[in-house]
Amino acid sequence: MKFLLVFDFDHTIIDENSDTWIVKCAPKQKLPNGLRNSYQPGHWTEYMGRVFVYLRENGVKEDEMKRTMTTIPFTAGMVDLLGFIDNNKELFDCIIVSDSNAVFIDWILKAADFRKVFDEVFTNPAAFSSTGYLTVQNFHSHHCAKCPENLCKRKVLKEFIDKQLEQGVCYARIVYIGDGGNDLCPVTFLKKDDIAMPRQGYTLEKKLSQLAQDLDPVECSVLVWSSATDIMSYLKLLTQE
Repeated sequence: MKFLLVFDFDHTIIDENSDTWIVKCAPKQKLPNGLRNSYQPGHWTEYMGRVFVYLRENGVKEDEMKRTMTTIPFTAGMVDLLGFIDNNKELFDCIIVSDSNAVFIDWILKAADFRKVFDEVFTNPAAFSSTGYLTVQNFHSHHCAKCPENLCKRKVLKEFIDKQLEQGVCYARIVYIGDGGNDLCPVTFLKKDDIAMPRQGYTLEKKLSQLAQDLDPVECSVLVWSSATDIMSYLKLLTQE
């Protein structure tokens, strides 16, 4: 019986938002107002597509983007936590479910030699075109009214669990580690023995706290973290059970 660790990426594994960090490549490190104001709620992927077009049209190339992205700091304690998971892979399956994109996550994890820690990464597909534009697509389509149209993390998690069950893999416990509003939907999928670990002071913690105040708490346990060292302490306890 293994444990399944589910990580968000932005503001969880890394201490920034990878999509806004890339703006450091733009002229004067900012976007024109018209482009910034073109974002519509629930359509972040399309907005980032326009950002990538703007960067390419201003001469920003793949190698410069890659150099910039690999300077993003990891969250406090995260390097040690990922090292601990890597050393205990017989106990943990580990996946990322993120609204970033495949190119950014790949660059960042490979630069730090952490790609091998994760069994699968579920995020928006991305690739560079022959003309040097970074293009991003929606991860999937879904019918969840609570999630942005490109990604319902609950659907991803449920499909992954179902696929693992078909292969005879049943998890003793799921630990979900995240920070954002779009992490609430998958947390509501978790059961009594599972653990949601929201980052202290971020949207997910506030939403879970509000649900508890409204007497509509989630079924799983909730354990708040501020440094990834807190997560590692909990995982060490798990391994001793």
